[in-house]
Amino acid sequence: MTGPTNPVPRGPVPDPWVPLRAHTRARIGLRRAGETLATSEVLSFTAAHALARDAVRTTLEIGSLTAELDGLGLGSTVPVRSAARDRDEYLRRPDLGRVPADPDLLPRGRCDIALVVADGLSATAVAAHAAALSAALCAELTPRYRFSMPVLATQARVALGDHIGAALGATVVLVIIGERPGLSVADSLGIYLTYAPRPGRADSERNCVSNIHPPDGLGYAAAAVTVADLVDRMTEAGRSGVAVKARGGPDAVAAPPPNTQLDQ
Repeated sequence: MTGPTNPVPRGPVPDPWVPLRAHTRARIGLRRAGETLATSEVLSFTAAHALARDAVRTTLEIGSLTAELDGLGLGSTVPVRSAARDRDEYLRRPDLGRVPADPDLLPRGRCDIALVVADGLSATAVAAHAAALSAALCAELTPRYRFSMPVLATQARVALGDHIGAALGATVVLVIIGERPGLSVADSLGIYLTYAPRPGRADSERNCVSNIHPPDGLGYAAAAVTVADLVDRMTEAGRSGVAVKARGGPDAVAAPPPNTQLDQ
């Protein structure tokens, strides 16, 4: 006869994915219930998908944002629309979002930096972060550079900033724009920087600081410091794009690759 064996203690099995989830908002190691996803995971995905759709479809409420941008002390905010007549056309025709509805109405002037706030693909992000980010940029850059009045662009893609910057006679245009939402972040902003903006610039001639959505993403002050460093380097190099790197060493200026065109 064999003696009694010690029973194996039973209890909850530790989830090995927990430590990894603390470092990313990506959907990794999703919980399962039998052969399918757990109900909590399905509900989480559905909610994230709804937030992303809302971010893309929501119309930017420009009244309160205009008042906040006016408060920067750069002058009265100028509204600009792209050639896309409504949100549906904007989403179907990215090309129309890159050109102004009426080029003759663009303000004329001369400045070091043109500041453009654009709804892009997430009005949610612009409403949540654009005013505070603009204030951080002004605080970081105004001691050395002269800003234009703010421009608030709707139904806008990044390249609309080239038309605005050229009209304003800007050395550099900064386009603060709502980034394409994903299933982990629906309120992220990007800042696109272009030296000597003019219609026809390729995306390889721009720089971008992205993933701006505190507290989980890049903060306003940190983004402003990176943008200021890039503007300084662009001014020194006389160009922008993949040839200019932020906080690089002596090799900060390098040869650019072939031009590309993105859908932002």
